[in-house]
Amino acid sequence: MADVAIVLLAGRLFVRLSKRVRQPPVVAEIAIGIVLGPSLLGLLPGDLPGRIFPADARPMLSAVAQVGLLLFMFLAGWEMDLGRLRGRGRSVGAMAGLSMAVPFVLGAGAAALLAGRYAGAGRSTTAFVLFLSTAFAITAFPVLARIITDSGLTGTRVGSMAMACAAVGDVLAWCVLVLVVAVSEADGPGHFLTVVGLTAAYALAMVLVVRPLLRQLLTRAPRAASGANLLVLIASGVFLSAWTTSWIGIHAIFGAFAFGLIMPREARERLHRRVATPLSGIVTLLLPVFFIVTGLSVDVGLLGLGGLAALGLILLVAVAGKYAGTVLPARMSGMSWRDAGAFGTLMNTRGLTEIVILSIGRELGVIDQEMFTMMVLMALVTTAMAGPLLHWLGVTRPPAAPVLAPAPEGESDGGAGDREARGGAPPEGDGGLPAPVDARP
Repeated sequence: MADVAIVLLAGRLFVRLSKRVRQPPVVAEIAIGIVLGPSLLGLLPGDLPGRIFPADARPMLSAVAQVGLLLFMFLAGWEMDLGRLRGRGRSVGAMAGLSMAVPFVLGAGAAALLAGRYAGAGRSTTAFVLFLSTAFAITAFPVLARIITDSGLTGTRVGSMAMACAAVGDVLAWCVLVLVVAVSEADGPGHFLTVVGLTAAYALAMVLVVRPLLRQLLTRAPRAASGANLLVLIASGVFLSAWTTSWIGIHAIFGAFAFGLIMPREARERLHRRVATPLSGIVTLLLPVFFIVTGLSVDVGLLGLGGLAALGLILLVAVAGKYAGTVLPARMSGMSWRDAGAFGTLMNTRGLTEIVILSIGRELGVIDQEMFTMMVLMALVTTAMAGPLLHWLGVTRPPAAPVLAPAPEGESDGGAGDREARGGAPPEGDGGLPAPVDARP
């Protein structure tokens, strides 16, 4: 309990400091996880990380972190409304494909060079290369949305295109990652085909059975229905979906994310007020624990000169791959060099999504501890670059003041939670989870 209190108070302090240097809350939360781990606090005498976060407390912290992570992944999937892409599929598909393909290919080359030293023991080189390539290609959709909101780019061509491409790219990346996990965990071709078949059956069941049932339940529920009942229903669905994918043999977060994707959007405002707002509050409390659990596994001191050289290669490939796959195609599509540079900068943010993916790779043994540390540092650097670069490019503007709709009759104004549901800014330190952002131009 004391550890959770330390995490929350330290996280709040770092979030306040991060706002002064144009950084989203997720950068501060990743940084505090590294600071309280062996990379910094561990340099002081007395093994302070071991004393503050003792070994017998870490499994309980991991359980708390898992709950917060699953709820975050559900909300991230819910915010990713792919229906906004209708009518723009060809242009968005081409841009999203290039923004994924170029860093994926460059990442595969870098991974092949690093596999001999950093691949997990007993895991195939193929799984290592595919996993690392996917990690290089990812863009963190929730963090991106928060940066776009904070930079005043909501509704602009750059912001809308970045949101749309990140949505498509993230779905593709999660699909590839499912295959990577299946390859890594399969004992042989037969087991791999079983996992793939069960995953396909699960996806069909979610689209053809669960989604219509949810739409029916939420449509029939009266507007005055208890928010607590809706919250229990949806949270139970998230955890059952997560359990199902874990049982299949992929990972629990895929189930939580998929449940968010298939959530009906018809009663979006009402559900955000009664479900997303309280869940966002829970995530705000629990997700910082995930960063601490991650930070305790990051030890920069173990890298050595060889590790620093590999870290330099990783940063070069990560940044160059994203910019090459976004800036030139954006310029060819008619954007100015400034807007194309801003688009590339936005697509280069990785943030929390990257940390989640890396945690999966470490848990499965696909990457070793040193590679995990280097990739976490890459995620931190590429996300922290966005704010200063956008300011340097001159594309940022003060965010528009939110227009607060009056509360419907019979409902209180709900405080900050309702303000977020009606389009206001999300609370500070929310791990990068945005309020709903309209990606239409």
